[in-house]
Amino acid sequence: MGAVRRHDVLVIMPAWNESEAIGSTIREVFAFGPPCDVLVVDDGSRDNTAAVAQGAGATVLQLPFNMGVGGAMRTGFKYAKSHGYTQVIQVDADGQHDPRDIKVVLEGLREADIAIGARFADKGTYSVRGPRKWAMIVLAWTLSKVAGTKLTDVTSGFRAANAKAIRQYVDHYPAEYLGDTIDSLVVAIRSGCTVRQVGVSMRERQGGEPSHDAVKAALYLGRSGLALIFALTRKKSIPSTN
Repeated sequence: MGAVRRHDVLVIMPAWNESEAIGSTIREVFAFGPPCDVLVVDDGSRDNTAAVAQGAGATVLQLPFNMGVGGAMRTGFKYAKSHGYTQVIQVDADGQHDPRDIKVVLEGLREADIAIGARFADKGTYSVRGPRKWAMIVLAWTLSKVAGTKLTDVTSGFRAANAKAIRQYVDHYPAEYLGDTIDSLVVAIRSGCTVRQVGVSMRERQGGEPSHDAVKAALYLGRSGLALIFALTRKKSIPSTN
């Protein structure tokens, strides 16, 4: 936690057993992204993710056990707030988020507190099928109503936040299933944060094993519906001013 802030932008990279891809992802962020610091939150990895990330130039926080993306991101937001970062963006360690699009997503913060890099916004060729696609359509339609703006990819983790959203996330970022996407977005909107999306191109995973297999995809529809219901029934939170 004693690392020195060199830039105003912090890239938070949650990682679990991503030693195969994380080194090249970090190097691409430094090469093609804006001036930024990179924080890797090693989420209880059993491989040498932390060592590879550190060797590539990132600051690394190691969690003692796996907490999931929500827990890792909440740790990252606490780090960002304590070190005075004014903009934060989440980038996947597996290389699916193209570092060349970081600037584009950050530019979305000129008009909103939270900017989402959307896969289904007339850019790129990323596609999904079956229950996962149906769930995404329902979630996007519902959260568009909540946000008061058109959103097509509310489960995208390629997101940026300004100082107001960082403060809100520190106090209220959920760690439950899909909490890092659906729940966190609903809570942030109800706390007064504005949201917009920008189109980005997603890439294939650059290494390691995918987090979703056929069985998980089949369960996605029901679980995402429950996550949405849970998010919509949460009480409105009051963002911290500290």
